Amino acid sequence: CFYSLFLAQAAKLQEVESLRTELDKLKQQLQGNASTFLPSAGQVAFSASLLSDGEATIGPFNGHTALVFKNVVTNIGSAYDPNTGVFTAAVRGVYHFEWHIGVDSSNTAAVLVKNTNHIFTAYEHQTAGYGASSQSASLLLEAGDTVCVHQWTGTKIHDNQNHHSTFSGHLLFTL
Repeated sequence: CFYSLFLAQAAKLQEVESLRTELDKLKQQLQGNASTFLPSAGQVAFSASLLSDGEATIGPFNGHTALVFKNVVTNIGSAYDPNTGVFTAAVRGVYHFEWHIGVDSSNTAAVLVKNTNHIFTAYEHQTAGYGASSQSASLLLEAGDTVCVHQWTGTKIHDNQNHHSTFSGHLLFTL
């Protein structure tokens, strides 16, 4: 009776060791494939200007208007869409954004928008000549949250081949 209990315990111990070995192998595979599951974690950065070349003044518009920064110089992780001007967070984390807007003899304003919420506004009143305004913000974003820049109602934004009007962002760290 004691011997059969001993054999049963030994068989269970052998099964536990086999499961432990299999679990260790799966952990190693998962660590080796982590980039497959989170391809953009820690690797998100973009920078774009309004115009790729030439010179233009955009606006004024009758309502807040999403700006599309078409001249993309960096888009690691492909989180910024140059067709819509919208950045979409791939992972939960803290992201940092900057936007700079140029103006020539007018008023200008642009607001950073997280999903539908206005975060911070850059504003400049320039009665003559060229001026600019800048802002930045660090935001906690969930995967799927969107961030973009909207031009304020009734204002103008100027850009030229020197790329004064830009929008940039990057992931600081994941949470």
